[in-house]
Amino acid sequence: MRLGGFEYKLQKRVSLSGMQAATISILAIIGALALFSLIFILARINPLVAYREIFSYAFVNSYGLPLTINRFIFILLCTFSFIIPFKAGLWNIGMAGQLYTGALAAYAVLYAFGVNEFQSLRVSPQLIILFMLIAAALGGIGVGSIAGFLKGKFNLNEIVVTMMLNFITFWLVSFMIKEGGPFMNPGGRGESFELPSSLQPALIMGVPFTIFIVLGAALLLNFMFARTKIGYKIKAYGHNPTAAEYAGISPLLIPLLVFIMGGALAGLAGYHYFAAVPGVYKIARTYGYFGDLAFYGIICGLISQGNSIAAIPVALLFGGLSIGGRFVQGKLGMSFGVDFALLGVLMMTLVAFQFFYRYSIVREKIQKESIDVGVLR
Repeated sequence: MRLGGFEYKLQKRVSLSGMQAATISILAIIGALALFSLIFILARINPLVAYREIFSYAFVNSYGLPLTINRFIFILLCTFSFIIPFKAGLWNIGMAGQLYTGALAAYAVLYAFGVNEFQSLRVSPQLIILFMLIAAALGGIGVGSIAGFLKGKFNLNEIVVTMMLNFITFWLVSFMIKEGGPFMNPGGRGESFELPSSLQPALIMGVPFTIFIVLGAALLLNFMFARTKIGYKIKAYGHNPTAAEYAGISPLLIPLLVFIMGGALAGLAGYHYFAAVPGVYKIARTYGYFGDLAFYGIICGLISQGNSIAAIPVALLFGGLSIGGRFVQGKLGMSFGVDFALLGVLMMTLVAFQFFYRYSIVREKIQKESIDVGVLR
């Protein structure tokens, strides 16, 4: 395309630096916020006022910030659950089912001890919490490993399998917490029994201890994929499964392994939201809500290009906007769903801008003497 004295062309990138990727993402976020401003304008609300309310509540307010961090931990754990299979060229769409299974397994520990009766056994609450964490991870592994095994052994489509497992898990949760179910709430509500106060984890500066788990997982995954043999094997399988098999990499082990690791992290996400977030402390039967939140992990994983460290600010932004968007719709009297609409526009814009991860716009002078290269490099 010619414009003025220049011609603009698309050029495939040879490489993409971290700074370039960050610049493209920032431009995408600015573009998304500018685009969503139309919604505020149509509602006769000053977009600057709306965004000030959203960001101040989500990232500054003493009530909103802990909510943002809790949401951030959940989304980031789901992101890692997606990233690990994604590195192997596989798609884990079953985070919602895996996290609910993890939550059920964690609460099964309490059920086994008799919910409140464990105190009479003189068992340390810290030990019970540790058992709950292990059970949550094992619950997620149990569901995730099914998809990994079927993919590795029979080459069944992991997207179809994990989606089917989601539906099975949702019905299992419904059976466990419904009236007459073993995990039924004593009040007859559509949720599980509540976590005893002695097993509600202490907060560290208003934040659950699970933040250390998720940040530790980020560092561990970054090290695994950058420095370890198993990380290399996972990436090699993701680039070319056939060539990886010829090189001696097991076509069964890798799918099984990545879904085991992804399932464990999804299970911990279930523990975090249903057993560590203040004000929850029970398994809620809101499949669509938590399923949607889990799916944000897919978008965060794609935007961060499978980099566990780069996923941290992306998940924090998504967590903050989901909390701030819900707050501003109430304060400014907007219709329900502002938070989902804002996140939807942000996701679409960020995904669209990934085009510039692969291509750059090159500007060349029409005159032959000089060539000026350089927009969106």
